[in-house]
Amino acid sequence: MVTFAVKTDCMNRTDTEKLEELSHLSVGRLLWRYSLPAVVGMLVMSLYNVIDRIFIGQGVGPEAIAGLAITFPVMNLSAALGVLIGAGGSARISILLGAKDYAGASRTLGNSLTLLSAVALVYLSVFAIFIDDILIAFGASEVTLPYARDFMLYILPGMFMTNFAFTFNNFMRVSGYPVKAMVTMFIGAGVNVILAPIFIFYLGWGIKGAAIATDISMTVSALFVMWHFFSRSSVLHFERDSWMYRPSWRVIFSIISIGAAPSLVNAAACFINVIINKSLYTYGGDIAVGAAGIFTSYTSLMTMVIVGMCQGMQPIIGYNYGAGMLGRLKRTYWLAVAAATIIVTAGQIGGLAFPWYIARAFTSDAELIDQTVRCLHISLLAFTVVGFQIISTTLFQSLGKASASIFLSLARQVIFLIPLLLFLPGRFGLNGVWMSFPISDLLATAVTVIMVSLQLSQLNRAVSGRNLCPESLDS
Repeated sequence: MVTFAVKTDCMNRTDTEKLEELSHLSVGRLLWRYSLPAVVGMLVMSLYNVIDRIFIGQGVGPEAIAGLAITFPVMNLSAALGVLIGAGGSARISILLGAKDYAGASRTLGNSLTLLSAVALVYLSVFAIFIDDILIAFGASEVTLPYARDFMLYILPGMFMTNFAFTFNNFMRVSGYPVKAMVTMFIGAGVNVILAPIFIFYLGWGIKGAAIATDISMTVSALFVMWHFFSRSSVLHFERDSWMYRPSWRVIFSIISIGAAPSLVNAAACFINVIINKSLYTYGGDIAVGAAGIFTSYTSLMTMVIVGMCQGMQPIIGYNYGAGMLGRLKRTYWLAVAAATIIVTAGQIGGLAFPWYIARAFTSDAELIDQTVRCLHISLLAFTVVGFQIISTTLFQSLGKASASIFLSLARQVIFLIPLLLFLPGRFGLNGVWMSFPISDLLATAVTVIMVSLQLSQLNRAVSGRNLCPESLDS
């Protein structure tokens, strides 16, 4: 049994300095240092997913693009389960490191490994057994089902490795290794970009070739990131003793309660995609489903950059919250909001100004191009507020405020979007589906402004009253 004292002693001077810079370096410099590697890593991962879809669209056809869009809900559900542990565990580790509880951080690392392994084995078994039923329920037609099935059957092993790569990449970042975390993403992206065209075009494997390339690339990334945690020179690392892996319900609950918000975002996206796919097929057929797939691919480039910023912001906010340095916390948040808004606004302008070129990159089919242009013109109208929403949700998550973070996560994708998807298409047809996105963005933003204002007022009262204990802010 390893005692708390022993774990604390395991932190050498370099490790301690690496963490304590979170409390004294300028916020702008820290946000840049931690966010840049995360942003680059997420952008690279997003780019190679987009490149995969371009290869599929140009090399297999518009039906394959539509079939790939059908798999998005399944992929979102897988991501939701991984994020539940990855985001929850990393937020918890940040707070514990800020409070100098190194033993607690190590226990969280070990329990995350145990929990992720169990969850991944369960959901992958369910997917493998009921894959056709799941895809049909998610909107697959007779035309798109073969493509969706081919992709899913070959991507399943890669989903397991993806969960490990992304989860422990988050842990690597929050424990003081942002550049190394970025390298993890580069390794996987590089392998995938090399293998995907070979498998799809040269070997003629089509959509399953894209899945196999992803499997291999994610396995390489997972091995790299896990090797980091087997090294005893790392700030956090795996121990031979079983104490850190033995499930602790207190630790597991702390992981799940914090990770529930971003996990629910992905789970909600799964079921929203089901509703969207069914509405699209009803009012526009497989071509409309394919257009939505291109729209999602394009917007993911911006949202993944924001997610990368959130990953860089999280350890700064979590550490300073744990240390009671609330002024630095707020400065970090507002800098992140400003940067995120600039990024999504640039993406919005690009999508509205050059929709034909975006669609043409994915397909040469004239009908699909026309439908994609129409989709981008309507769906991106309020995209400029999305960055603020994502950053604000991560703020509450980083503070350990699970209920507020969950509510904000669900506001845009469930509370507002689902009713709009059920009502607007009946009145406006396919345009009603596209209109649902900007309207739900605006409504969710109004709610987010209110909740953030209340939270920041609470922080201000704590500072004014010289009550800097983090626990006092949870009441």
